[in-house]
Amino acid sequence: MLGTVHSLVKYTLYLAKINVFFSFPHHFPTAFPVKMAQCLAPSVQWQTRLTKNAMETSSMTSKMWNSVSFKQSKKGAFKSSTKFRICASSSGTINRVEDLLNLDVTPYTDKIIAEYIWIGGSGTDVRSKSRTLSKPVEHPSELPKWNYDGSSTGQAPGEDSEVILYPQAIFKDPFRGGNNILVICDTYTPQGVPIPTNKRAKAAEIFSDPKVVAQVPWFGIEQEYTLLQQDVKWPLGWPVGGYPGPQGPYYCGAGADKSFGRDISDAHYKACLYAGINISGTNGEVMPGQWEFQVGPSVGIEAGDHIWCARYLLERITEQAGVVLTLDPKPIEGDWNGAGCHTNYSTLSMREEGGFEVIKKAILNLSLRHSDHISAYGEGNERRLTGKHETASINTFSWGVANRGCSIRVGRDTEKAGKGYLEDRRPASNMDPYTVTGLLAETTILWEPTLEAEALAAQKLALNV
Repeated sequence: MLGTVHSLVKYTLYLAKINVFFSFPHHFPTAFPVKMAQCLAPSVQWQTRLTKNAMETSSMTSKMWNSVSFKQSKKGAFKSSTKFRICASSSGTINRVEDLLNLDVTPYTDKIIAEYIWIGGSGTDVRSKSRTLSKPVEHPSELPKWNYDGSSTGQAPGEDSEVILYPQAIFKDPFRGGNNILVICDTYTPQGVPIPTNKRAKAAEIFSDPKVVAQVPWFGIEQEYTLLQQDVKWPLGWPVGGYPGPQGPYYCGAGADKSFGRDISDAHYKACLYAGINISGTNGEVMPGQWEFQVGPSVGIEAGDHIWCARYLLERITEQAGVVLTLDPKPIEGDWNGAGCHTNYSTLSMREEGGFEVIKKAILNLSLRHSDHISAYGEGNERRLTGKHETASINTFSWGVANRGCSIRVGRDTEKAGKGYLEDRRPASNMDPYTVTGLLAETTILWEPTLEAEALAAQKLALNV
Protein backbone atom coordinates (compact mmCIF):
# COMPACT_ATOMS: atom_id res chain seq x y z
CA MET A 1 0.00 0.00 0.00
CA LEU A 2 2.77 2.41 0.93
CA GLY A 3 4.53 1.59 -2.33
CA THR A 4 1.38 2.41 -4.30
CA VAL A 5 0.93 5.73 -2.49
CA HIS A 6 4.56 6.58 -3.09
CA SER A 7 4.19 5.83 -6.81
CA LEU A 8 1.04 7.97 -7.02
CA VAL A 9 2.80 10.89 -5.30
CA LYS A 10 5.76 10.63 -7.68
CA TYR A 11 3.41 10.49 -10.68
CA THR A 12 1.42 13.50 -9.43
CA LEU A 13 4.60 15.52 -8.94
CA TYR A 14 5.80 14.47 -12.37
CA LEU A 15 2.53 15.70 -13.99
CA ALA A 16 2.82 18.94 -12.03
CA LYS A 17 6.33 19.49 -13.39
CA ILE A 18 5.10 18.99 -16.95
CA ASN A 19 2.20 21.36 -16.32
CA VAL A 20 4.57 24.05 -15.00
CA PHE A 21 6.87 23.52 -17.98
CA PHE A 22 4.11 24.13 -20.53
CA SER A 23 2.24 26.81 -18.56
CA PHE A 24 4.96 29.44 -18.71
CA PRO A 25 5.86 30.10 -22.36
CA HIS A 26 7.09 33.56 -21.45
CA HIS A 27 10.07 31.92 -19.76
CA PHE A 28 11.51 30.86 -23.11
CA PRO A 29 12.72 32.98 -26.04
CA THR A 30 10.45 32.75 -29.07
CA ALA A 31 13.43 31.53 -31.08
CA PHE A 32 13.39 28.26 -29.13
CA PRO A 33 9.81 26.87 -29.21
CA VAL A 34 9.11 23.77 -27.20
CA LYS A 35 8.52 20.79 -29.48
CA MET A 36 7.65 17.28 -28.41
CA ALA A 37 9.99 15.97 -31.10
CA GLN A 38 12.92 17.64 -29.35
CA CYS A 39 12.70 15.66 -26.11
CA LEU A 40 16.45 15.05 -26.12
CA ALA A 41 17.57 18.20 -27.95
CA PRO A 42 20.55 19.97 -26.30
CA SER A 43 19.60 23.27 -24.71
CA VAL A 44 21.41 26.31 -26.06
CA GLN A 45 23.17 26.85 -22.78
CA TRP A 46 25.03 29.96 -23.83
CA GLN A 47 21.75 31.69 -24.67
CA THR A 48 19.26 30.46 -22.07
CA ARG A 49 20.12 29.82 -18.44
CA LEU A 50 17.51 27.80 -16.59
CA THR A 51 18.49 28.15 -12.96
CA LYS A 52 16.91 26.15 -10.18
CA ASN A 53 14.26 28.72 -9.42
CA ALA A 54 13.94 30.28 -12.86
CA MET A 55 10.27 29.35 -13.13
CA GLU A 56 9.49 31.24 -9.94
CA THR A 57 11.56 34.37 -10.46
CA SER A 58 11.87 36.22 -13.75
CA SER A 59 11.33 35.52 -17.43
CA MET A 60 14.26 34.39 -19.54
CA THR A 61 15.79 36.39 -22.38
CA SER A 62 18.22 35.35 -25.09
CA LYS A 63 20.79 37.70 -23.59
CA MET A 64 21.15 35.60 -20.44
CA TRP A 65 24.20 33.43 -20.91
CA ASN A 66 25.12 30.27 -19.09
CA SER A 67 28.78 29.95 -18.20
CA VAL A 68 30.60 26.99 -19.64
CA SER A 69 32.05 24.85 -16.88
CA PHE A 70 34.29 21.88 -17.51
CA LYS A 71 34.12 19.81 -14.32
CA GLN A 72 37.30 17.91 -13.65
CA SER A 73 37.23 14.23 -12.70
CA LYS A 74 39.76 12.40 -10.57
CA LYS A 75 41.54 11.36 -13.76
CA GLY A 76 41.92 14.98 -14.80
CA ALA A 77 39.51 14.75 -17.72
CA PHE A 78 37.03 17.48 -18.47
CA LYS A 79 33.36 16.67 -17.99
CA SER A 80 30.98 18.57 -20.24
CA SER A 81 28.23 20.58 -18.57
CA THR A 82 25.92 20.30 -21.60
CA LYS A 83 22.29 20.36 -20.43
CA PHE A 84 19.43 18.62 -22.22
CA ARG A 85 15.88 19.98 -22.52
CA ILE A 86 13.21 17.61 -21.24
CA CYS A 87 9.75 17.44 -22.83
CA ALA A 88 7.24 15.15 -21.12
CA SER A 89 10.03 12.86 -19.94
CA SER A 90 11.70 12.16 -16.62
CA SER A 91 14.95 13.89 -15.75
CA GLY A 92 16.42 10.47 -15.11
CA THR A 93 16.57 9.79 -18.85
CA ILE A 94 18.66 12.87 -19.44
CA ASN A 95 20.90 12.26 -16.46
CA ARG A 96 21.71 8.83 -17.85
CA VAL A 97 22.70 10.30 -21.22
CA GLU A 98 24.85 12.90 -19.53
CA ASP A 99 26.42 10.26 -17.30
CA LEU A 100 27.34 8.21 -20.37
CA LEU A 101 28.82 11.24 -22.14
CA ASN A 102 30.99 11.89 -19.09
CA LEU A 103 31.82 8.26 -18.40
CA ASP A 104 35.49 7.54 -17.80
CA VAL A 105 36.12 4.08 -19.24
CA THR A 106 39.80 4.00 -18.24
CA PRO A 107 39.30 1.67 -15.23
CA TYR A 108 37.46 -0.84 -17.40
CA THR A 109 39.46 -1.08 -20.62
CA ASP A 110 42.80 -0.19 -22.17
CA LYS A 111 41.04 0.79 -25.39
CA ILE A 112 40.83 4.44 -26.37
CA ILE A 113 38.91 6.53 -28.90
CA ALA A 114 40.88 8.37 -31.58
CA GLU A 115 39.11 11.16 -33.48
CA TYR A 116 40.73 11.43 -36.91
CA ILE A 117 40.47 15.03 -38.20
CA TRP A 118 41.10 16.26 -41.75
CA ILE A 119 40.42 19.26 -43.99
CA GLY A 120 37.47 18.89 -46.35
CA GLY A 121 36.94 19.79 -49.98
CA SER A 122 36.35 23.52 -49.48
CA GLY A 123 39.81 23.85 -47.96
CA THR A 124 38.32 25.49 -44.86
CA ASP A 125 35.89 22.89 -43.47
CA VAL A 126 37.02 20.30 -40.92
CA ARG A 127 35.77 16.72 -40.98
CA SER A 128 36.30 13.94 -38.46
CA LYS A 129 35.36 10.39 -37.54
CA SER A 130 36.17 8.10 -34.63
CA ARG A 131 37.82 4.73 -34.25
CA THR A 132 38.76 2.46 -31.37
CA LEU A 133 42.42 1.71 -30.68
CA SER A 134 43.56 -1.24 -28.57
CA LYS A 135 45.72 0.87 -26.26
CA PRO A 136 46.96 4.43 -25.64
CA VAL A 137 49.50 5.86 -28.09
CA GLU A 138 52.08 8.61 -27.80
CA HIS A 139 53.26 9.26 -31.36
CA PRO A 140 51.49 9.50 -34.75
CA SER A 141 53.74 6.74 -36.12
CA GLU A 142 51.93 4.29 -33.81
CA LEU A 143 48.59 5.05 -35.45
CA PRO A 144 47.14 3.18 -38.42
CA LYS A 145 46.28 4.94 -41.65
CA TRP A 146 42.58 5.11 -42.40
CA ASN A 147 40.33 6.05 -45.30
CA TYR A 148 37.08 7.86 -46.05
CA ASP A 149 34.67 8.52 -48.89
CA GLY A 150 36.19 11.48 -50.72
CA SER A 151 33.20 11.75 -53.07
CA SER A 152 31.12 12.90 -50.07
CA THR A 153 33.56 15.69 -49.17
CA GLY A 154 34.22 17.00 -52.69
CA GLN A 155 37.71 15.47 -52.80
CA ALA A 156 37.35 12.44 -55.09
CA PRO A 157 35.10 11.11 -57.87
CA GLY A 158 32.43 8.55 -57.03
CA GLU A 159 34.01 5.83 -59.14
CA ASP A 160 37.33 6.13 -57.27
CA SER A 161 36.34 7.71 -53.98
CA GLU A 162 38.81 6.34 -51.45
CA VAL A 163 41.05 8.93 -49.79
CA ILE A 164 43.71 7.81 -47.32
CA LEU A 165 44.28 9.55 -43.98
CA TYR A 166 47.88 9.81 -42.74
CA PRO A 167 48.08 10.62 -38.99
CA GLN A 168 50.46 13.55 -38.42
CA ALA A 169 49.88 15.08 -34.96
CA ILE A 170 48.21 14.00 -31.72
CA PHE A 171 46.35 16.13 -29.17
CA LYS A 172 44.45 15.20 -26.01
CA ASP A 173 40.68 15.07 -26.43
CA PRO A 174 39.01 17.61 -24.09
CA PHE A 175 35.53 16.31 -24.94
CA ARG A 176 36.05 12.64 -24.08
CA GLY A 177 38.94 13.05 -21.63
CA GLY A 178 40.94 10.09 -20.36
CA ASN A 179 43.53 8.72 -22.78
CA ASN A 180 41.36 9.56 -25.79
CA ILE A 181 42.98 11.63 -28.52
CA LEU A 182 42.43 13.96 -31.44
CA VAL A 183 44.50 13.13 -34.53
CA ILE A 184 45.35 15.73 -37.18
CA CYS A 185 45.68 13.96 -40.54
CA ASP A 186 46.56 14.91 -44.09
CA THR A 187 45.09 13.29 -47.17
CA TYR A 188 46.45 11.14 -50.01
CA THR A 189 45.35 9.00 -52.91
CA PRO A 190 45.71 5.21 -52.48
CA GLN A 191 48.93 5.56 -54.50
CA GLY A 192 50.38 7.91 -51.86
CA VAL A 193 50.02 11.17 -53.80
CA PRO A 194 48.81 14.23 -51.82
CA ILE A 195 45.35 15.28 -53.01
CA PRO A 196 44.92 18.96 -54.09
CA THR A 197 43.46 20.11 -50.74
CA ASN A 198 46.43 18.63 -48.84
CA LYS A 199 48.46 21.79 -48.21
CA ARG A 200 50.39 20.19 -45.35
CA ALA A 201 52.51 17.99 -47.63
CA LYS A 202 54.02 20.99 -49.46
CA ALA A 203 54.62 22.86 -46.21
CA ALA A 204 56.32 19.81 -44.67
CA GLU A 205 58.64 19.67 -47.67
CA ILE A 206 59.61 23.33 -47.17
CA PHE A 207 60.12 22.96 -43.42
CA SER A 208 62.30 19.89 -43.87
CA ASP A 209 64.74 21.75 -46.12
CA PRO A 210 68.11 21.98 -44.28
CA LYS A 211 68.30 25.76 -44.83
CA VAL A 212 64.88 26.24 -43.23
CA VAL A 213 65.61 23.81 -40.39
CA ALA A 214 68.78 25.76 -39.56
CA GLN A 215 66.77 29.00 -39.27
CA VAL A 216 64.26 27.54 -36.75
CA PRO A 217 61.28 29.58 -38.05
CA TRP A 218 58.86 30.74 -35.37
CA PHE A 219 55.23 31.63 -36.03
CA GLY A 220 52.64 33.34 -33.90
CA ILE A 221 49.22 33.28 -35.57
CA GLU A 222 46.30 35.55 -34.60
CA GLN A 223 43.09 33.77 -35.62
CA GLU A 224 40.08 36.08 -35.80
CA TYR A 225 36.57 34.64 -36.14
CA THR A 226 32.93 35.75 -35.99
CA LEU A 227 30.04 34.14 -34.11
CA LEU A 228 26.63 34.10 -35.78
CA GLN A 229 23.12 33.45 -34.50
CA GLN A 230 22.18 30.00 -35.76
CA ASP A 231 18.82 30.62 -37.40
CA VAL A 232 19.44 34.01 -38.99
CA LYS A 233 23.22 33.92 -39.71
CA TRP A 234 23.60 37.38 -38.18
CA PRO A 235 26.37 38.28 -35.69
CA LEU A 236 25.87 37.27 -32.10
CA GLY A 237 24.56 40.14 -29.97
CA TRP A 238 23.26 42.08 -32.96
CA PRO A 239 19.52 42.82 -33.24
CA VAL A 240 18.07 40.60 -35.96
CA GLY A 241 17.99 42.59 -39.19
CA GLY A 242 19.53 45.57 -37.42
CA TYR A 243 22.86 46.93 -36.29
CA PRO A 244 24.48 47.70 -32.93
CA GLY A 245 26.14 50.99 -32.09
CA PRO A 246 29.26 51.90 -34.10
CA GLN A 247 32.64 50.30 -33.43
CA GLY A 248 34.67 51.63 -30.56
CA PRO A 249 33.53 50.11 -27.25
CA TYR A 250 33.72 46.44 -28.28
CA TYR A 251 37.47 45.77 -28.69
CA CYS A 252 38.57 44.03 -25.47
CA GLY A 253 35.35 45.34 -23.93
CA ALA A 254 33.41 44.03 -20.95
CA GLY A 255 29.70 44.20 -20.29
CA ALA A 256 26.47 42.72 -21.61
CA ASP A 257 26.15 45.48 -24.22
CA LYS A 258 29.74 45.15 -25.47
CA SER A 259 30.85 41.53 -25.22
CA PHE A 260 28.94 38.78 -27.01
CA GLY A 261 30.20 35.20 -26.80
CA ARG A 262 32.82 35.43 -24.07
CA ASP A 263 31.87 32.02 -22.64
CA ILE A 264 32.55 30.39 -25.99
CA SER A 265 35.95 32.10 -26.17
CA ASP A 266 36.82 31.04 -22.61
CA ALA A 267 35.62 27.46 -23.14
CA HIS A 268 37.75 27.26 -26.27
CA TYR A 269 40.75 28.68 -24.42
CA LYS A 270 40.56 25.98 -21.74
CA ALA A 271 39.89 23.22 -24.25
CA CYS A 272 43.02 24.25 -26.20
CA LEU A 273 45.17 24.24 -23.07
CA TYR A 274 43.85 20.79 -22.12
CA ALA A 275 44.48 19.45 -25.63
CA GLY A 276 48.09 20.65 -25.63
CA ILE A 277 47.64 23.37 -28.22
CA ASN A 278 50.15 26.19 -27.80
CA ILE A 279 47.47 28.85 -27.35
CA SER A 280 48.93 32.08 -26.00
CA GLY A 281 45.93 34.37 -25.53
CA THR A 282 42.50 35.58 -26.61
CA ASN A 283 40.55 38.82 -26.83
CA GLY A 284 37.34 40.39 -28.06
CA GLU A 285 37.73 42.11 -31.42
CA VAL A 286 36.73 45.47 -32.92
CA MET A 287 33.47 44.29 -34.47
CA PRO A 288 30.91 43.06 -31.91
CA GLY A 289 30.48 39.30 -32.02
CA GLN A 290 34.03 38.87 -33.31
CA TRP A 291 36.84 37.26 -31.31
CA GLU A 292 40.48 36.31 -31.68
CA PHE A 293 42.80 33.68 -30.25
CA GLN A 294 46.56 33.47 -30.69
CA VAL A 295 48.66 30.35 -31.17
CA GLY A 296 52.43 30.34 -30.82
CA PRO A 297 55.27 30.78 -30.90
CA SER A 298 55.29 27.50 -32.83
CA VAL A 299 58.16 26.07 -34.84
CA GLY A 300 57.69 25.14 -38.49
CA ILE A 301 54.91 22.72 -39.44
CA GLU A 302 53.67 22.66 -35.84
CA ALA A 303 52.01 26.07 -36.33
CA GLY A 304 49.61 24.71 -38.94
CA ASP A 305 48.81 21.57 -36.93
CA HIS A 306 47.96 23.63 -33.86
CA ILE A 307 45.79 26.15 -35.71
CA TRP A 308 43.78 23.43 -37.44
CA CYS A 309 43.22 21.55 -34.19
CA ALA A 310 42.19 24.81 -32.47
CA ARG A 311 39.73 25.50 -35.29
CA TYR A 312 38.27 22.02 -34.87
CA LEU A 313 37.78 22.55 -31.13
CA LEU A 314 36.07 25.87 -31.82
CA GLU A 315 33.71 24.22 -34.33
CA ARG A 316 32.79 21.57 -31.76
CA ILE A 317 32.21 24.09 -28.97
CA THR A 318 30.04 26.36 -31.12
CA GLU A 319 28.17 23.24 -32.27
CA GLN A 320 27.29 22.46 -28.65
CA ALA A 321 26.36 26.09 -28.05
CA GLY A 322 24.00 26.31 -31.01
CA VAL A 323 26.07 29.15 -32.48
CA VAL A 324 27.55 29.29 -35.97
CA LEU A 325 31.28 29.91 -36.49
CA THR A 326 32.37 31.75 -39.61
CA LEU A 327 35.88 32.53 -40.87
CA ASP A 328 34.58 34.82 -43.61
CA PRO A 329 37.12 37.68 -43.93
CA LYS A 330 34.34 40.28 -44.29
CA PRO A 331 31.15 38.87 -42.75
CA ILE A 332 29.35 42.22 -42.65
CA GLU A 333 29.75 44.81 -45.38
CA GLY A 334 30.06 48.49 -44.50
CA ASP A 335 31.88 50.31 -41.73
CA TRP A 336 32.82 47.15 -39.82
CA ASN A 337 36.21 45.51 -39.42
CA GLY A 338 36.89 42.31 -41.31
CA ALA A 339 38.49 39.17 -39.88
CA GLY A 340 42.13 38.35 -40.53
CA CYS A 341 44.75 35.86 -39.48
CA HIS A 342 47.81 38.05 -38.89
CA THR A 343 50.95 35.94 -38.90
CA ASN A 344 53.97 36.92 -36.81
CA TYR A 345 57.20 35.46 -38.10
CA SER A 346 60.89 35.32 -37.29
CA THR A 347 63.96 33.28 -38.10
CA LEU A 348 67.00 32.60 -35.97
CA SER A 349 68.93 35.29 -37.86
CA MET A 350 66.15 37.82 -37.20
CA ARG A 351 66.23 37.08 -33.49
CA GLU A 352 70.00 37.47 -33.18
CA GLU A 353 72.09 40.67 -33.07
CA GLY A 354 71.78 42.58 -36.32
CA GLY A 355 68.46 40.89 -37.00
CA PHE A 356 66.69 44.07 -38.12
CA GLU A 357 68.76 44.04 -41.32
CA VAL A 358 67.64 40.45 -41.95
CA ILE A 359 64.03 41.52 -41.36
CA LYS A 360 64.37 44.29 -43.92
CA LYS A 361 65.79 41.84 -46.45
CA ALA A 362 62.84 39.55 -45.79
CA ILE A 363 60.42 42.46 -46.33
CA LEU A 364 62.10 43.19 -49.65
CA ASN A 365 61.62 39.58 -50.77
CA LEU A 366 58.00 39.62 -49.64
CA SER A 367 57.36 42.76 -51.69
CA LEU A 368 58.64 41.06 -54.83
CA ARG A 369 56.29 38.08 -54.35
CA HIS A 370 53.29 40.10 -53.15
CA SER A 371 50.90 38.72 -55.79
CA ASP A 372 51.95 35.12 -55.07
CA HIS A 373 51.20 35.57 -51.39
CA ILE A 374 47.91 37.40 -51.91
CA SER A 375 46.62 34.64 -54.19
CA ALA A 376 47.28 32.09 -51.43
CA TYR A 377 46.16 34.13 -48.41
CA GLY A 378 42.44 33.27 -48.35
CA GLU A 379 39.20 33.47 -50.33
CA GLY A 380 37.31 36.76 -50.35
CA ASN A 381 40.28 38.70 -49.02
CA GLU A 382 39.68 41.48 -51.56
CA ARG A 383 36.57 42.44 -49.55
CA ARG A 384 38.76 42.90 -46.46
CA LEU A 385 42.03 44.41 -47.78
CA THR A 386 40.63 47.77 -48.86
CA GLY A 387 43.03 50.17 -47.16
CA LYS A 388 40.41 50.81 -44.47
CA HIS A 389 39.71 49.24 -41.07
CA GLU A 390 43.37 48.61 -40.22
CA THR A 391 44.27 47.01 -43.55
CA ALA A 392 46.49 47.84 -46.52
CA SER A 393 45.18 47.81 -50.08
CA ILE A 394 45.29 44.36 -51.62
CA ASN A 395 46.94 45.83 -54.73
CA THR A 396 49.82 47.62 -53.03
CA PHE A 397 52.62 46.27 -50.86
CA SER A 398 53.74 48.44 -47.93
CA TRP A 399 55.57 48.17 -44.66
CA GLY A 400 56.03 50.32 -41.59
CA VAL A 401 56.93 50.46 -37.93
CA ALA A 402 53.87 50.24 -35.64
CA ASN A 403 51.61 50.91 -38.65
CA ARG A 404 48.55 48.63 -38.76
CA GLY A 405 47.59 50.03 -42.15
CA CYS A 406 50.55 48.32 -43.83
CA SER A 407 51.02 44.92 -45.42
CA ILE A 408 53.93 44.18 -43.08
CA ARG A 409 54.21 45.73 -39.62
CA VAL A 410 57.38 45.87 -37.53
CA GLY A 411 56.93 46.51 -33.81
CA ARG A 412 58.54 49.37 -31.91
CA ASP A 413 60.32 46.88 -29.67
CA THR A 414 61.92 45.21 -32.68
CA GLU A 415 63.08 48.53 -34.09
CA LYS A 416 64.51 49.56 -30.72
CA ALA A 417 66.26 46.25 -30.04
CA GLY A 418 67.53 45.93 -33.62
CA LYS A 419 66.20 42.37 -33.78
CA GLY A 420 62.92 40.51 -33.41
CA TYR A 421 60.09 39.65 -35.79
CA LEU A 422 57.72 40.96 -38.45
CA GLU A 423 53.93 40.73 -38.71
CA ASP A 424 52.30 39.82 -42.03
CA ARG A 425 48.85 41.45 -41.81
CA ARG A 426 47.61 40.25 -45.20
CA PRO A 427 46.30 36.72 -44.48
CA ALA A 428 42.50 36.38 -44.24
CA SER A 429 40.79 34.58 -41.37
CA ASN A 430 40.03 31.62 -43.66
CA MET A 431 43.64 31.18 -44.82
CA ASP A 432 45.31 27.77 -44.71
CA PRO A 433 48.06 28.03 -42.05
CA TYR A 434 50.17 25.39 -43.81
CA THR A 435 50.17 27.49 -46.98
CA VAL A 436 50.88 30.81 -45.26
CA THR A 437 53.68 29.59 -42.98
CA GLY A 438 55.26 27.57 -45.79
CA LEU A 439 55.22 30.54 -48.17
CA LEU A 440 56.77 32.86 -45.59
CA ALA A 441 59.64 30.45 -45.01
CA GLU A 442 60.11 29.80 -48.73
CA THR A 443 60.09 33.48 -49.73
CA THR A 444 62.40 34.70 -46.96
CA ILE A 445 64.82 31.76 -46.65
CA LEU A 446 64.88 29.75 -49.87
CA TRP A 447 63.93 32.22 -52.62
CA GLU A 448 66.52 34.65 -54.00
CA PRO A 449 65.54 37.55 -56.30
CA THR A 450 67.77 38.90 -59.05
CA LEU A 451 70.09 41.73 -58.00
CA GLU A 452 68.30 44.11 -60.36
CA ALA A 453 64.86 43.33 -58.94
CA GLU A 454 66.21 43.58 -55.43
CA ALA A 455 67.72 47.01 -56.08
CA LEU A 456 64.52 48.37 -57.62
CA ALA A 457 62.39 47.05 -54.78
CA ALA A 458 64.74 48.46 -52.15
CA GLN A 459 64.55 51.87 -53.76
CA LYS A 460 60.77 51.74 -54.02
CA LEU A 461 60.32 50.72 -50.37
CA ALA A 462 63.06 53.01 -49.07
CA LEU A 463 64.87 50.02 -47.63
CA ASN A 464 68.63 50.33 -47.20
CA VAL A 465 69.58 46.67 -47.35
